[in-house]
Amino acid sequence: MKITGVEIRPGNIIEYEGGIWKVTKIQHTQPGKGGAYMQVEAKNLIDGRKLNNRFRSADTVEKVRLDTKDFQYLYAEGDDLVFMDKDSYEQITIGKDVVGDAHEFLQDGMDVVLELWEERPISVELPEQIEATIVEADAVVKGQTASSSYKPAILDNGVRVMVPPHITSGTRIVVNVYDREYVRRAD
Repeated sequence: MKITGVEIRPGNIIEYEGGIWKVTKIQHTQPGKGGAYMQVEAKNLIDGRKLNNRFRSADTVEKVRLDTKDFQYLYAEGDDLVFMDKDSYEQITIGKDVVGDAHEFLQDGMDVVLELWEERPISVELPEQIEATIVEADAVVKGQTASSSYKPAILDNGVRVMVPPHITSGTRIVVNVYDREYVRRAD
């Protein structure tokens, strides 16, 4: 689907100069002289390059629709991650770089959504929040106020997060995968 340069919005996936780009930021500008344009910042979904470009209202770009498919995470194999298609039970191997830093939160059997472009995996979407157990937590420093003080803790997957003082080792908590922040105690 073709869209004009001024119709581009953050989150759009566009095809431009032979690459697939995810728009991260836009700024609409109307100079006193000349036509309006959209200043677009985008990230290449295949190789991670950044793009900063101006699109005039007369320019057109192809808006891409990605296919999404449900997969299940199976295991890690070196720098690769193995997922299984929940419909056909086919296995697919994807590099950790496609998942990004969130790969540390993958758990065996976790349901994820893969975004595919022309049958090629572009990104992996994990659940926004996961449950994890704290294996190591620093002791509480006496005299600190309970409202604003957080202490470092290490989860069972090796990720370091900041938690409230009342959380101790062995406690199950809910963590936001993308912010790496404590949300609440698990039920």
